Amino acid sequence: MGTFSTGSLGRMHRQRKQWLAAAALAALPLAAAAQGVSAGAAYVPSNVAQLSAEGSVEVQQDVLRLVLSTTRQGSDAQAVQNQLKQAVDAALKVAQAQARPDAMDVHTGNFSLYPSHDRNGKISQWQGSAEVVLSGKDMARISSTAGRITSMTVANAGFDISKELRRNSEMQAQKLAIEAFRDKAQSITRSFGFSSYTLREVSINSEGGYGAPRMMAMKAAADMESAPVPVAPGKSTVRMVVNGSVQMR
Repeated sequence: MGTFSTGSLGRMHRQRKQWLAAAALAALPLAAAAQGVSAGAAYVPSNVAQLSAEGSVEVQQDVLRLVLSTTRQGSDAQAVQNQLKQAVDAALKVAQAQARPDAMDVHTGNFSLYPSHDRNGKISQWQGSAEVVLSGKDMARISSTAGRITSMTVANAGFDISKELRRNSEMQAQKLAIEAFRDKAQSITRSFGFSSYTLREVSINSEGGYGAPRMMAMKAAADMESAPVPVAPGKSTVRMVVNGSVQMR
């Protein structure tokens, strides 16, 4: 059996102490990091106010959309389809001659053909409908063209705002919303006894689109032929909303 001298035991004790000290030093950064993460997760900013403000601009609707439609029915599906096609072709011939970029756009709309059944479940006849749509800024041209089309009648009329007007209106509404946000932030800051604030985060968005386009139901009438369709645009409201938070100081 081997023996250990007093010197050997001393060296072993010194080495063990050195190992323990090194392990403790290595663990310090990990403990500090863990403490930092814990503190960061528990940190809640103080003196922060959440608020929102709105800016809106009311504009005159400058785009008209007329939907012309017709219906046909008969016992033969192909015959009904051909009748619808003839009505659409006749309407397009009149409308496309008056079409102008941005002033009046012409395109086809819905086209449907479906059967009707008798009490025995057999097809008794076919019914179909077709649409042609006129839209643009030149309301006089659109209404006048619709009045010249005799193969279809106006089903409804809708008004909206153009992309250019919408973009310009959004910029104005955004400016108003930002000014309102700043005024509101300053008022809240002073109400809580602080002298100033800094912006923490902010988002700017349009609110709920631009309102539903104004619609007008139109009835077919024999005396409307060759006469302009009466139209009366309304107004739309463009809204922008600013949401954010401020640090009161």
